[in-house]
Amino acid sequence: MIFKSKANKALDKMEDPRETLDYSYQRQLELLQKVRRGVADVATSRKRVELQINGLEQQSRRYEEQGRKALSVGREDLAREALQRRSNLQTQMADLRTQHDNLQAEEEKLTTASQRLQAKVDAFRTKKETIKATYTAAEAQTRINEAFSGISEEMGDVGLAIQRAEDKTAQMQARAGAIDELLASGALDDYSGTRGDDIQAELDRMGGGMDVELELARMKAELGQGPAPQGAIEPGQQPPQAQPQQQPQQQSQTQQLRQPGEGA
Repeated sequence: MIFKSKANKALDKMEDPRETLDYSYQRQLELLQKVRRGVADVATSRKRVELQINGLEQQSRRYEEQGRKALSVGREDLAREALQRRSNLQTQMADLRTQHDNLQAEEEKLTTASQRLQAKVDAFRTKKETIKATYTAAEAQTRINEAFSGISEEMGDVGLAIQRAEDKTAQMQARAGAIDELLASGALDDYSGTRGDDIQAELDRMGGGMDVELELARMKAELGQGPAPQGAIEPGQQPPQAQPQQQPQQQSQTQQLRQPGEGA
């Protein structure tokens, strides 16, 4: 029972209703052909019996003529023999006529059956084509719906391929980002020569800090909160005026700080 159920399930999965309908139609055509062949055989037998009957009738008429001739010449014994043979032929013709009638009736039955079967085959062919067209349309609609919903095998394979590609892309991006971070932190050595050593990195950071200080001083100068730095002078601007001389108080303090014997 298990084997039969498994086999039935496998056959049901492999079965195509359109192929089954075509096979059934082919079998019906073969059956119709056999019926027509049977009608032809019966008609042939009937025709053969008719030929035999016609031959016996001709022979019967010949015996009758021979009997008349024998009586005309006074040969009653020959006339009796001719009539006896004619009587035997009449018996054979009666049997053949019975067979002929039976064959004719059988031929009519087969002809009627052939006509009915032909009508059924024609109706089955029309229904078969209608069912095949409906099944094909339903199959196409099912495939379209499965493709839209993503549950078909083809679309499922495409979805898995896209998912794998996205996963690999994300993994490669994460790996590239991690390597960049490790190279920037110095945990990995860059053998391409595009990155400097630790001292150069420190100098770059200091240079970046000085740029920020210069930008901050320039902004303060624009707001009137302090003098503009020399490094912040943009092209086309006038250079700042020279610093005024030191005040007398500052000069006296400078002189006090000088030691005796130093130049003025």
